[in-house]
Amino acid sequence: MKALTSRGGVDAVSQQMASHPQYLESFLRTQHYILHMDGPLPLQYRHYIAIMAAAQHHCGYLVSLHSAQFLRVGGDPLWLQGLEAVPPRLQHLDQLNKVLAHQPWLTARSHIQALLKTGEQCWSLAELVQAVVLLAHCHSLSSFVFGSGTDADPVPLHIAPNGTPPGYCLCDAANGNVSAPPPLTTPSEHTTRRWVRAVGCGLYQTEYDIDEEQMIYSADPSRFITDPEFGYQEFARREEDHFQVFRVQDYSWEDHGFSLVNRLYSDIGHLLDDRFRSVTALPSSHGPDLKRAIWNYIHCMLGIRYDDYDYGEVNQLLEREMKLYIKSVACYPDATKIPLCPLPWAPLKPSERIHVNLLIMEARLQAELLYALRAITQYMIA
Repeated sequence: MKALTSRGGVDAVSQQMASHPQYLESFLRTQHYILHMDGPLPLQYRHYIAIMAAAQHHCGYLVSLHSAQFLRVGGDPLWLQGLEAVPPRLQHLDQLNKVLAHQPWLTARSHIQALLKTGEQCWSLAELVQAVVLLAHCHSLSSFVFGSGTDADPVPLHIAPNGTPPGYCLCDAANGNVSAPPPLTTPSEHTTRRWVRAVGCGLYQTEYDIDEEQMIYSADPSRFITDPEFGYQEFARREEDHFQVFRVQDYSWEDHGFSLVNRLYSDIGHLLDDRFRSVTALPSSHGPDLKRAIWNYIHCMLGIRYDDYDYGEVNQLLEREMKLYIKSVACYPDATKIPLCPLPWAPLKPSERIHVNLLIMEARLQAELLYALRAITQYMIA
């Protein structure tokens, strides 16, 4: 009800999470902060980075949603043609984006140094930290979208030259209730059209004239990907390349990541920490041991280990089908690569199924943040 009152509509992701209202409130508060509140990155950059992140998993739902929001905040429609149309500093973020999305253990000080090097197109440290939070948030949210079955075909956007889709309501887009746009005129034809939008969700669009070419961009995730062959690989099989296990005892969220991200991006540490605490505190009929097994199993697949945990519990508590499901949602949720295994445990209530997907999302989010923040720490002390 809070989301409906404040936003005028409830998107499909929020509807899925609504069975856990305490967590949903924490999630929406964090998402609103990183996308809309004070921060070093312009609003257009924030939504474009979200597009880049969601595209890594071909998440058409999120790419479409943030494409609409990107245009609403005045983003250049030409940027939606692909990465080759954006400023170089956003292009430079692509390498870190794909590494965090698929093989986060590869994240190194060199990635941070390359983005922060002096020059006209460099990033500030504060900008980069916000970008990292956005990337990790949208990568992990893509896992939830696919795991919960929220993903849908991208919605074509009818775009006016000033960057605002005429008659386009973001709340409608989020719920898939977008009617087909009016036919477009050819570029050589001079047109004057008058649009008015007064929607029940409280988002109003005043009348204006269109005298320039209008265009349609389909939110095709592939146009934002430069290396489609790059994907998840088994961490255990990469040990011959001398990738060391990430030991939580050496660098943890509680002792290191939280304080660093909170110092460089004010208050975000508290918001993220509240999400982690909220999801682990959700009631479950299967007890805390199962929740910890799911969390630690995800981190293990991403190269993160806990010295004080007996990993034998993972095999005892998680059936093979459950492990296959968790792995597919956490590591390669993109259904165009490997079809998701159905969630086992048929007796599970819908809220418990959502709980499993929330655990997967938050564990993955924390893992990506740990790798990125450790690399930033290494850059700062070098």
